[in-house]
Amino acid sequence: MGELSVWHWLIVAIAVLVLFGSKKLPDAARSLGRSLRIFKSEVSELNSDDEPAARSVNAASQTAVDSDLEPFPPPEQRVRRD
Repeated sequence: MGELSVWHWLIVAIAVLVLFGSKKLPDAARSLGRSLRIFKSEVSELNSDDEPAARSVNAASQTAVDSDLEPFPPPEQRVRRD
């Protein structure tokens, strides 16, 4: 009961063709393809923009951790006062 047969798909295709016309369908498909290409390029650009930012944040946090590990100068640089 819930499955669509070949006849159902044929009726849907004819209804779409009548509603939109044979001239507008290729234009609509072309514009949809262009939109998907633009969307894909924007998503890949966003992903590539996030990678350097993540690297710089990790480097900055690592530098802060390194500076926290050694609050005093090394022993050879310490000045002894007697």
